[in-house]
Order: sequence, then structure tokens, then C-alpha cells
Amino acid sequence: MGVRRDAREAAVQYLYQKELQGDAGDAGLEEFYQIRGVSPSARRFCDELLRGWTSHSAEIDDIIRRHARNFEFQRLSAVDRNVLRIACHEILHCPDMPPAVAINEAIEIAKKYSTADSGRFVNGVLDSIRKETQSAKSAS
Repeated sequence: MGVRRDAREAAVQYLYQKELQGDAGDAGLEEFYQIRGVSPSARRFCDELLRGWTSHSAEIDDIIRRHARNFEFQRLSAVDRNVLRIACHEILHCPDMPPAVAINEAIEIAKKYSTADSGRFVNGVLDSIRKETQSAKSAS
């Protein structure tokens, strides 16, 4: 597995863990890294992803809510919700990351950790976000 995939998976797992525990702080991040066995290079990228989502969490969650049509945000599976959060951050705030790469990585992570239908669901939501983002960029 590549370093970036490992970092994305770790970011999703960490957000999932925090969500289930109802924890808003980052106090357990170092312990999480040690238990999971995240390499130093994967840690750096995972830290970037987590900081990015934390800095833009309200915006990212609102965008996901808009694009996950016919799905109540809090009723999404926790895995899918956190996969979408990390990938949406990459699409919106990581200009060096091609959106197609972020989407493909998210699909693979969703298929690995969630349900059989999650890959298609994640693809649909993220592709809709990608299209809106590209339209907004070309309009400005």
C-alpha cells in the first residue's frame, strides 16, 4: 500500500474513532498513530488531511449535505461520512491533488471499509462536488 493511501485510511479511521467516542480534541492522535503503526511519512500526510478537515469542517459537511441528495447527513454510515470528509477536503483545498485521484482513493477506501454499495455512493457524491467545484473555478 502506498504512503498516501495509508495516510488517507488512517485519517478516515481516526475521524471515525473520534466520532464514535464523541471526542472533539486531538489528544489521542499520537497514541492512535502508535497503535496503528503509521509511518512518519504517512503521519505527515495524515496530519495535513486532518488539519485541513478540521479547519474547514463546517464548509465540508455543508457541501456533503448538499450533494448527498436524499440522504440525511447523520444517517450516513460513519465510514462513508468520514471518507467523504477527507476526499472533499482534498478536492476543495489541495490544488496539487487531481480530483480524480482523491475520488478514486475514496472509492477504494469506502469499498474496503464500508458496504458493497458505498463505492458507488461515494463516487456519486464526490463527482457531483468535483463538477460544482470545476464549474465555479471556470466561472471566475
